[in-house]
Amino acid sequence: MQISDAESQVMEVLWSGSPRTAEDVVAALSDQQAWQVATIKTLLNRLLRKGAVRADKDGRRFLYSPLLTRDQWLVTESGSMVQRLFGGRIAPLVAHFGQHGKLSADDLEDLKRLVKELSDGK
Repeated sequence: MQISDAESQVMEVLWSGSPRTAEDVVAALSDQQAWQVATIKTLLNRLLRKGAVRADKDGRRFLYSPLLTRDQWLVTESGSMVQRLFGGRIAPLVAHFGQHGKLSADDLEDLKRLVKELSDGK
């Protein structure tokens, strides 16, 4: 399921706490975006059609909740990016960040620990 950048911002709000009304989403995004309620409703309707959210009627309004989890989305997005940019291989991705100074000492320590944990677990 492809989620656009704008849709992912709406999803982040829903993942942080649900159910929410469209107005709640507008308020949560007001520091980042100057979107109107109509824009949010359009994004929510797209997410509904994609099956990423559900809408439950609550009087005259709808309460929106995510069906797609953040972890499911991350797996899809990260896998797609790694496949598209690095032929599905993680090592060239890490090398790229290392060569361009994007890995801190803490990042490197975390990666060493992760590789050790993964190696020990096999």
